Amino acid sequence: MSFLTKLFGNSSDKETGKMTNVKLAVIYYSMGGTNYQLSKWAEEGAKGAGAEVKVLKVPELAPQSAIEGNAAWKAHVEATKDVPEVKLEDLEWADAIIFSVPTRFGNMPSQMKQFLDTTGGLWFNGKLVNKVVSAMTSAQNSHGGQEATILSLYTTMYHWGAIVAVPGYTDPVTFGAGGNPYGTSVTVDQDGKMIEDVQAAVKHQAKRTVTVAEWVKKANQ
Repeated sequence: MSFLTKLFGNSSDKETGKMTNVKLAVIYYSMGGTNYQLSKWAEEGAKGAGAEVKVLKVPELAPQSAIEGNAAWKAHVEATKDVPEVKLEDLEWADAIIFSVPTRFGNMPSQMKQFLDTTGGLWFNGKLVNKVVSAMTSAQNSHGGQEATILSLYTTMYHWGAIVAVPGYTDPVTFGAGGNPYGTSVTVDQDGKMIEDVQAAVKHQAKRTVTVAEWVKKANQ
């Protein structure tokens, strides 16, 4: 038994069962494709655990002229044109939600904030209570606000009455991805390439999120 297993336990022993009734919405915003890729890895991890998954993007607020002036941004928008935009009914449908966003001055992008600001009706009617949520992010610097961005998302979730399921240090893959216990975060270089290898950490986070959602769902049945 490794030191990490002794210290943190082996989450795979508890989370190997297949689930058949957990619904996960992976909601993202991405300019260059990083957070879209994180979302697709989350989809793979959750589907591997037996969950039903929707990958959804928030509406773009930037003017078309800004997109046209950035080749990478334009290419990503074109490549993901068929990804459906998230609707409020998707939040109501989901048992669990994973958010993936880039960092903007240590906070979430305005596109994600604008969408969250439309959830007041669901919140008022108690439709978001006990949703199991988790978050991921990216930035060009390892200390460029990655943790603060994730925590800014969780602030809204606390008001929802949601249950935040962080990866913590429940699996050694977290250390290989940079060791962020609040949610997977990755540093992106000037060419848009991820520096850390976070694929396994994202899949673990997704699996853990839907596993906790299954526990909550069973408890409420």
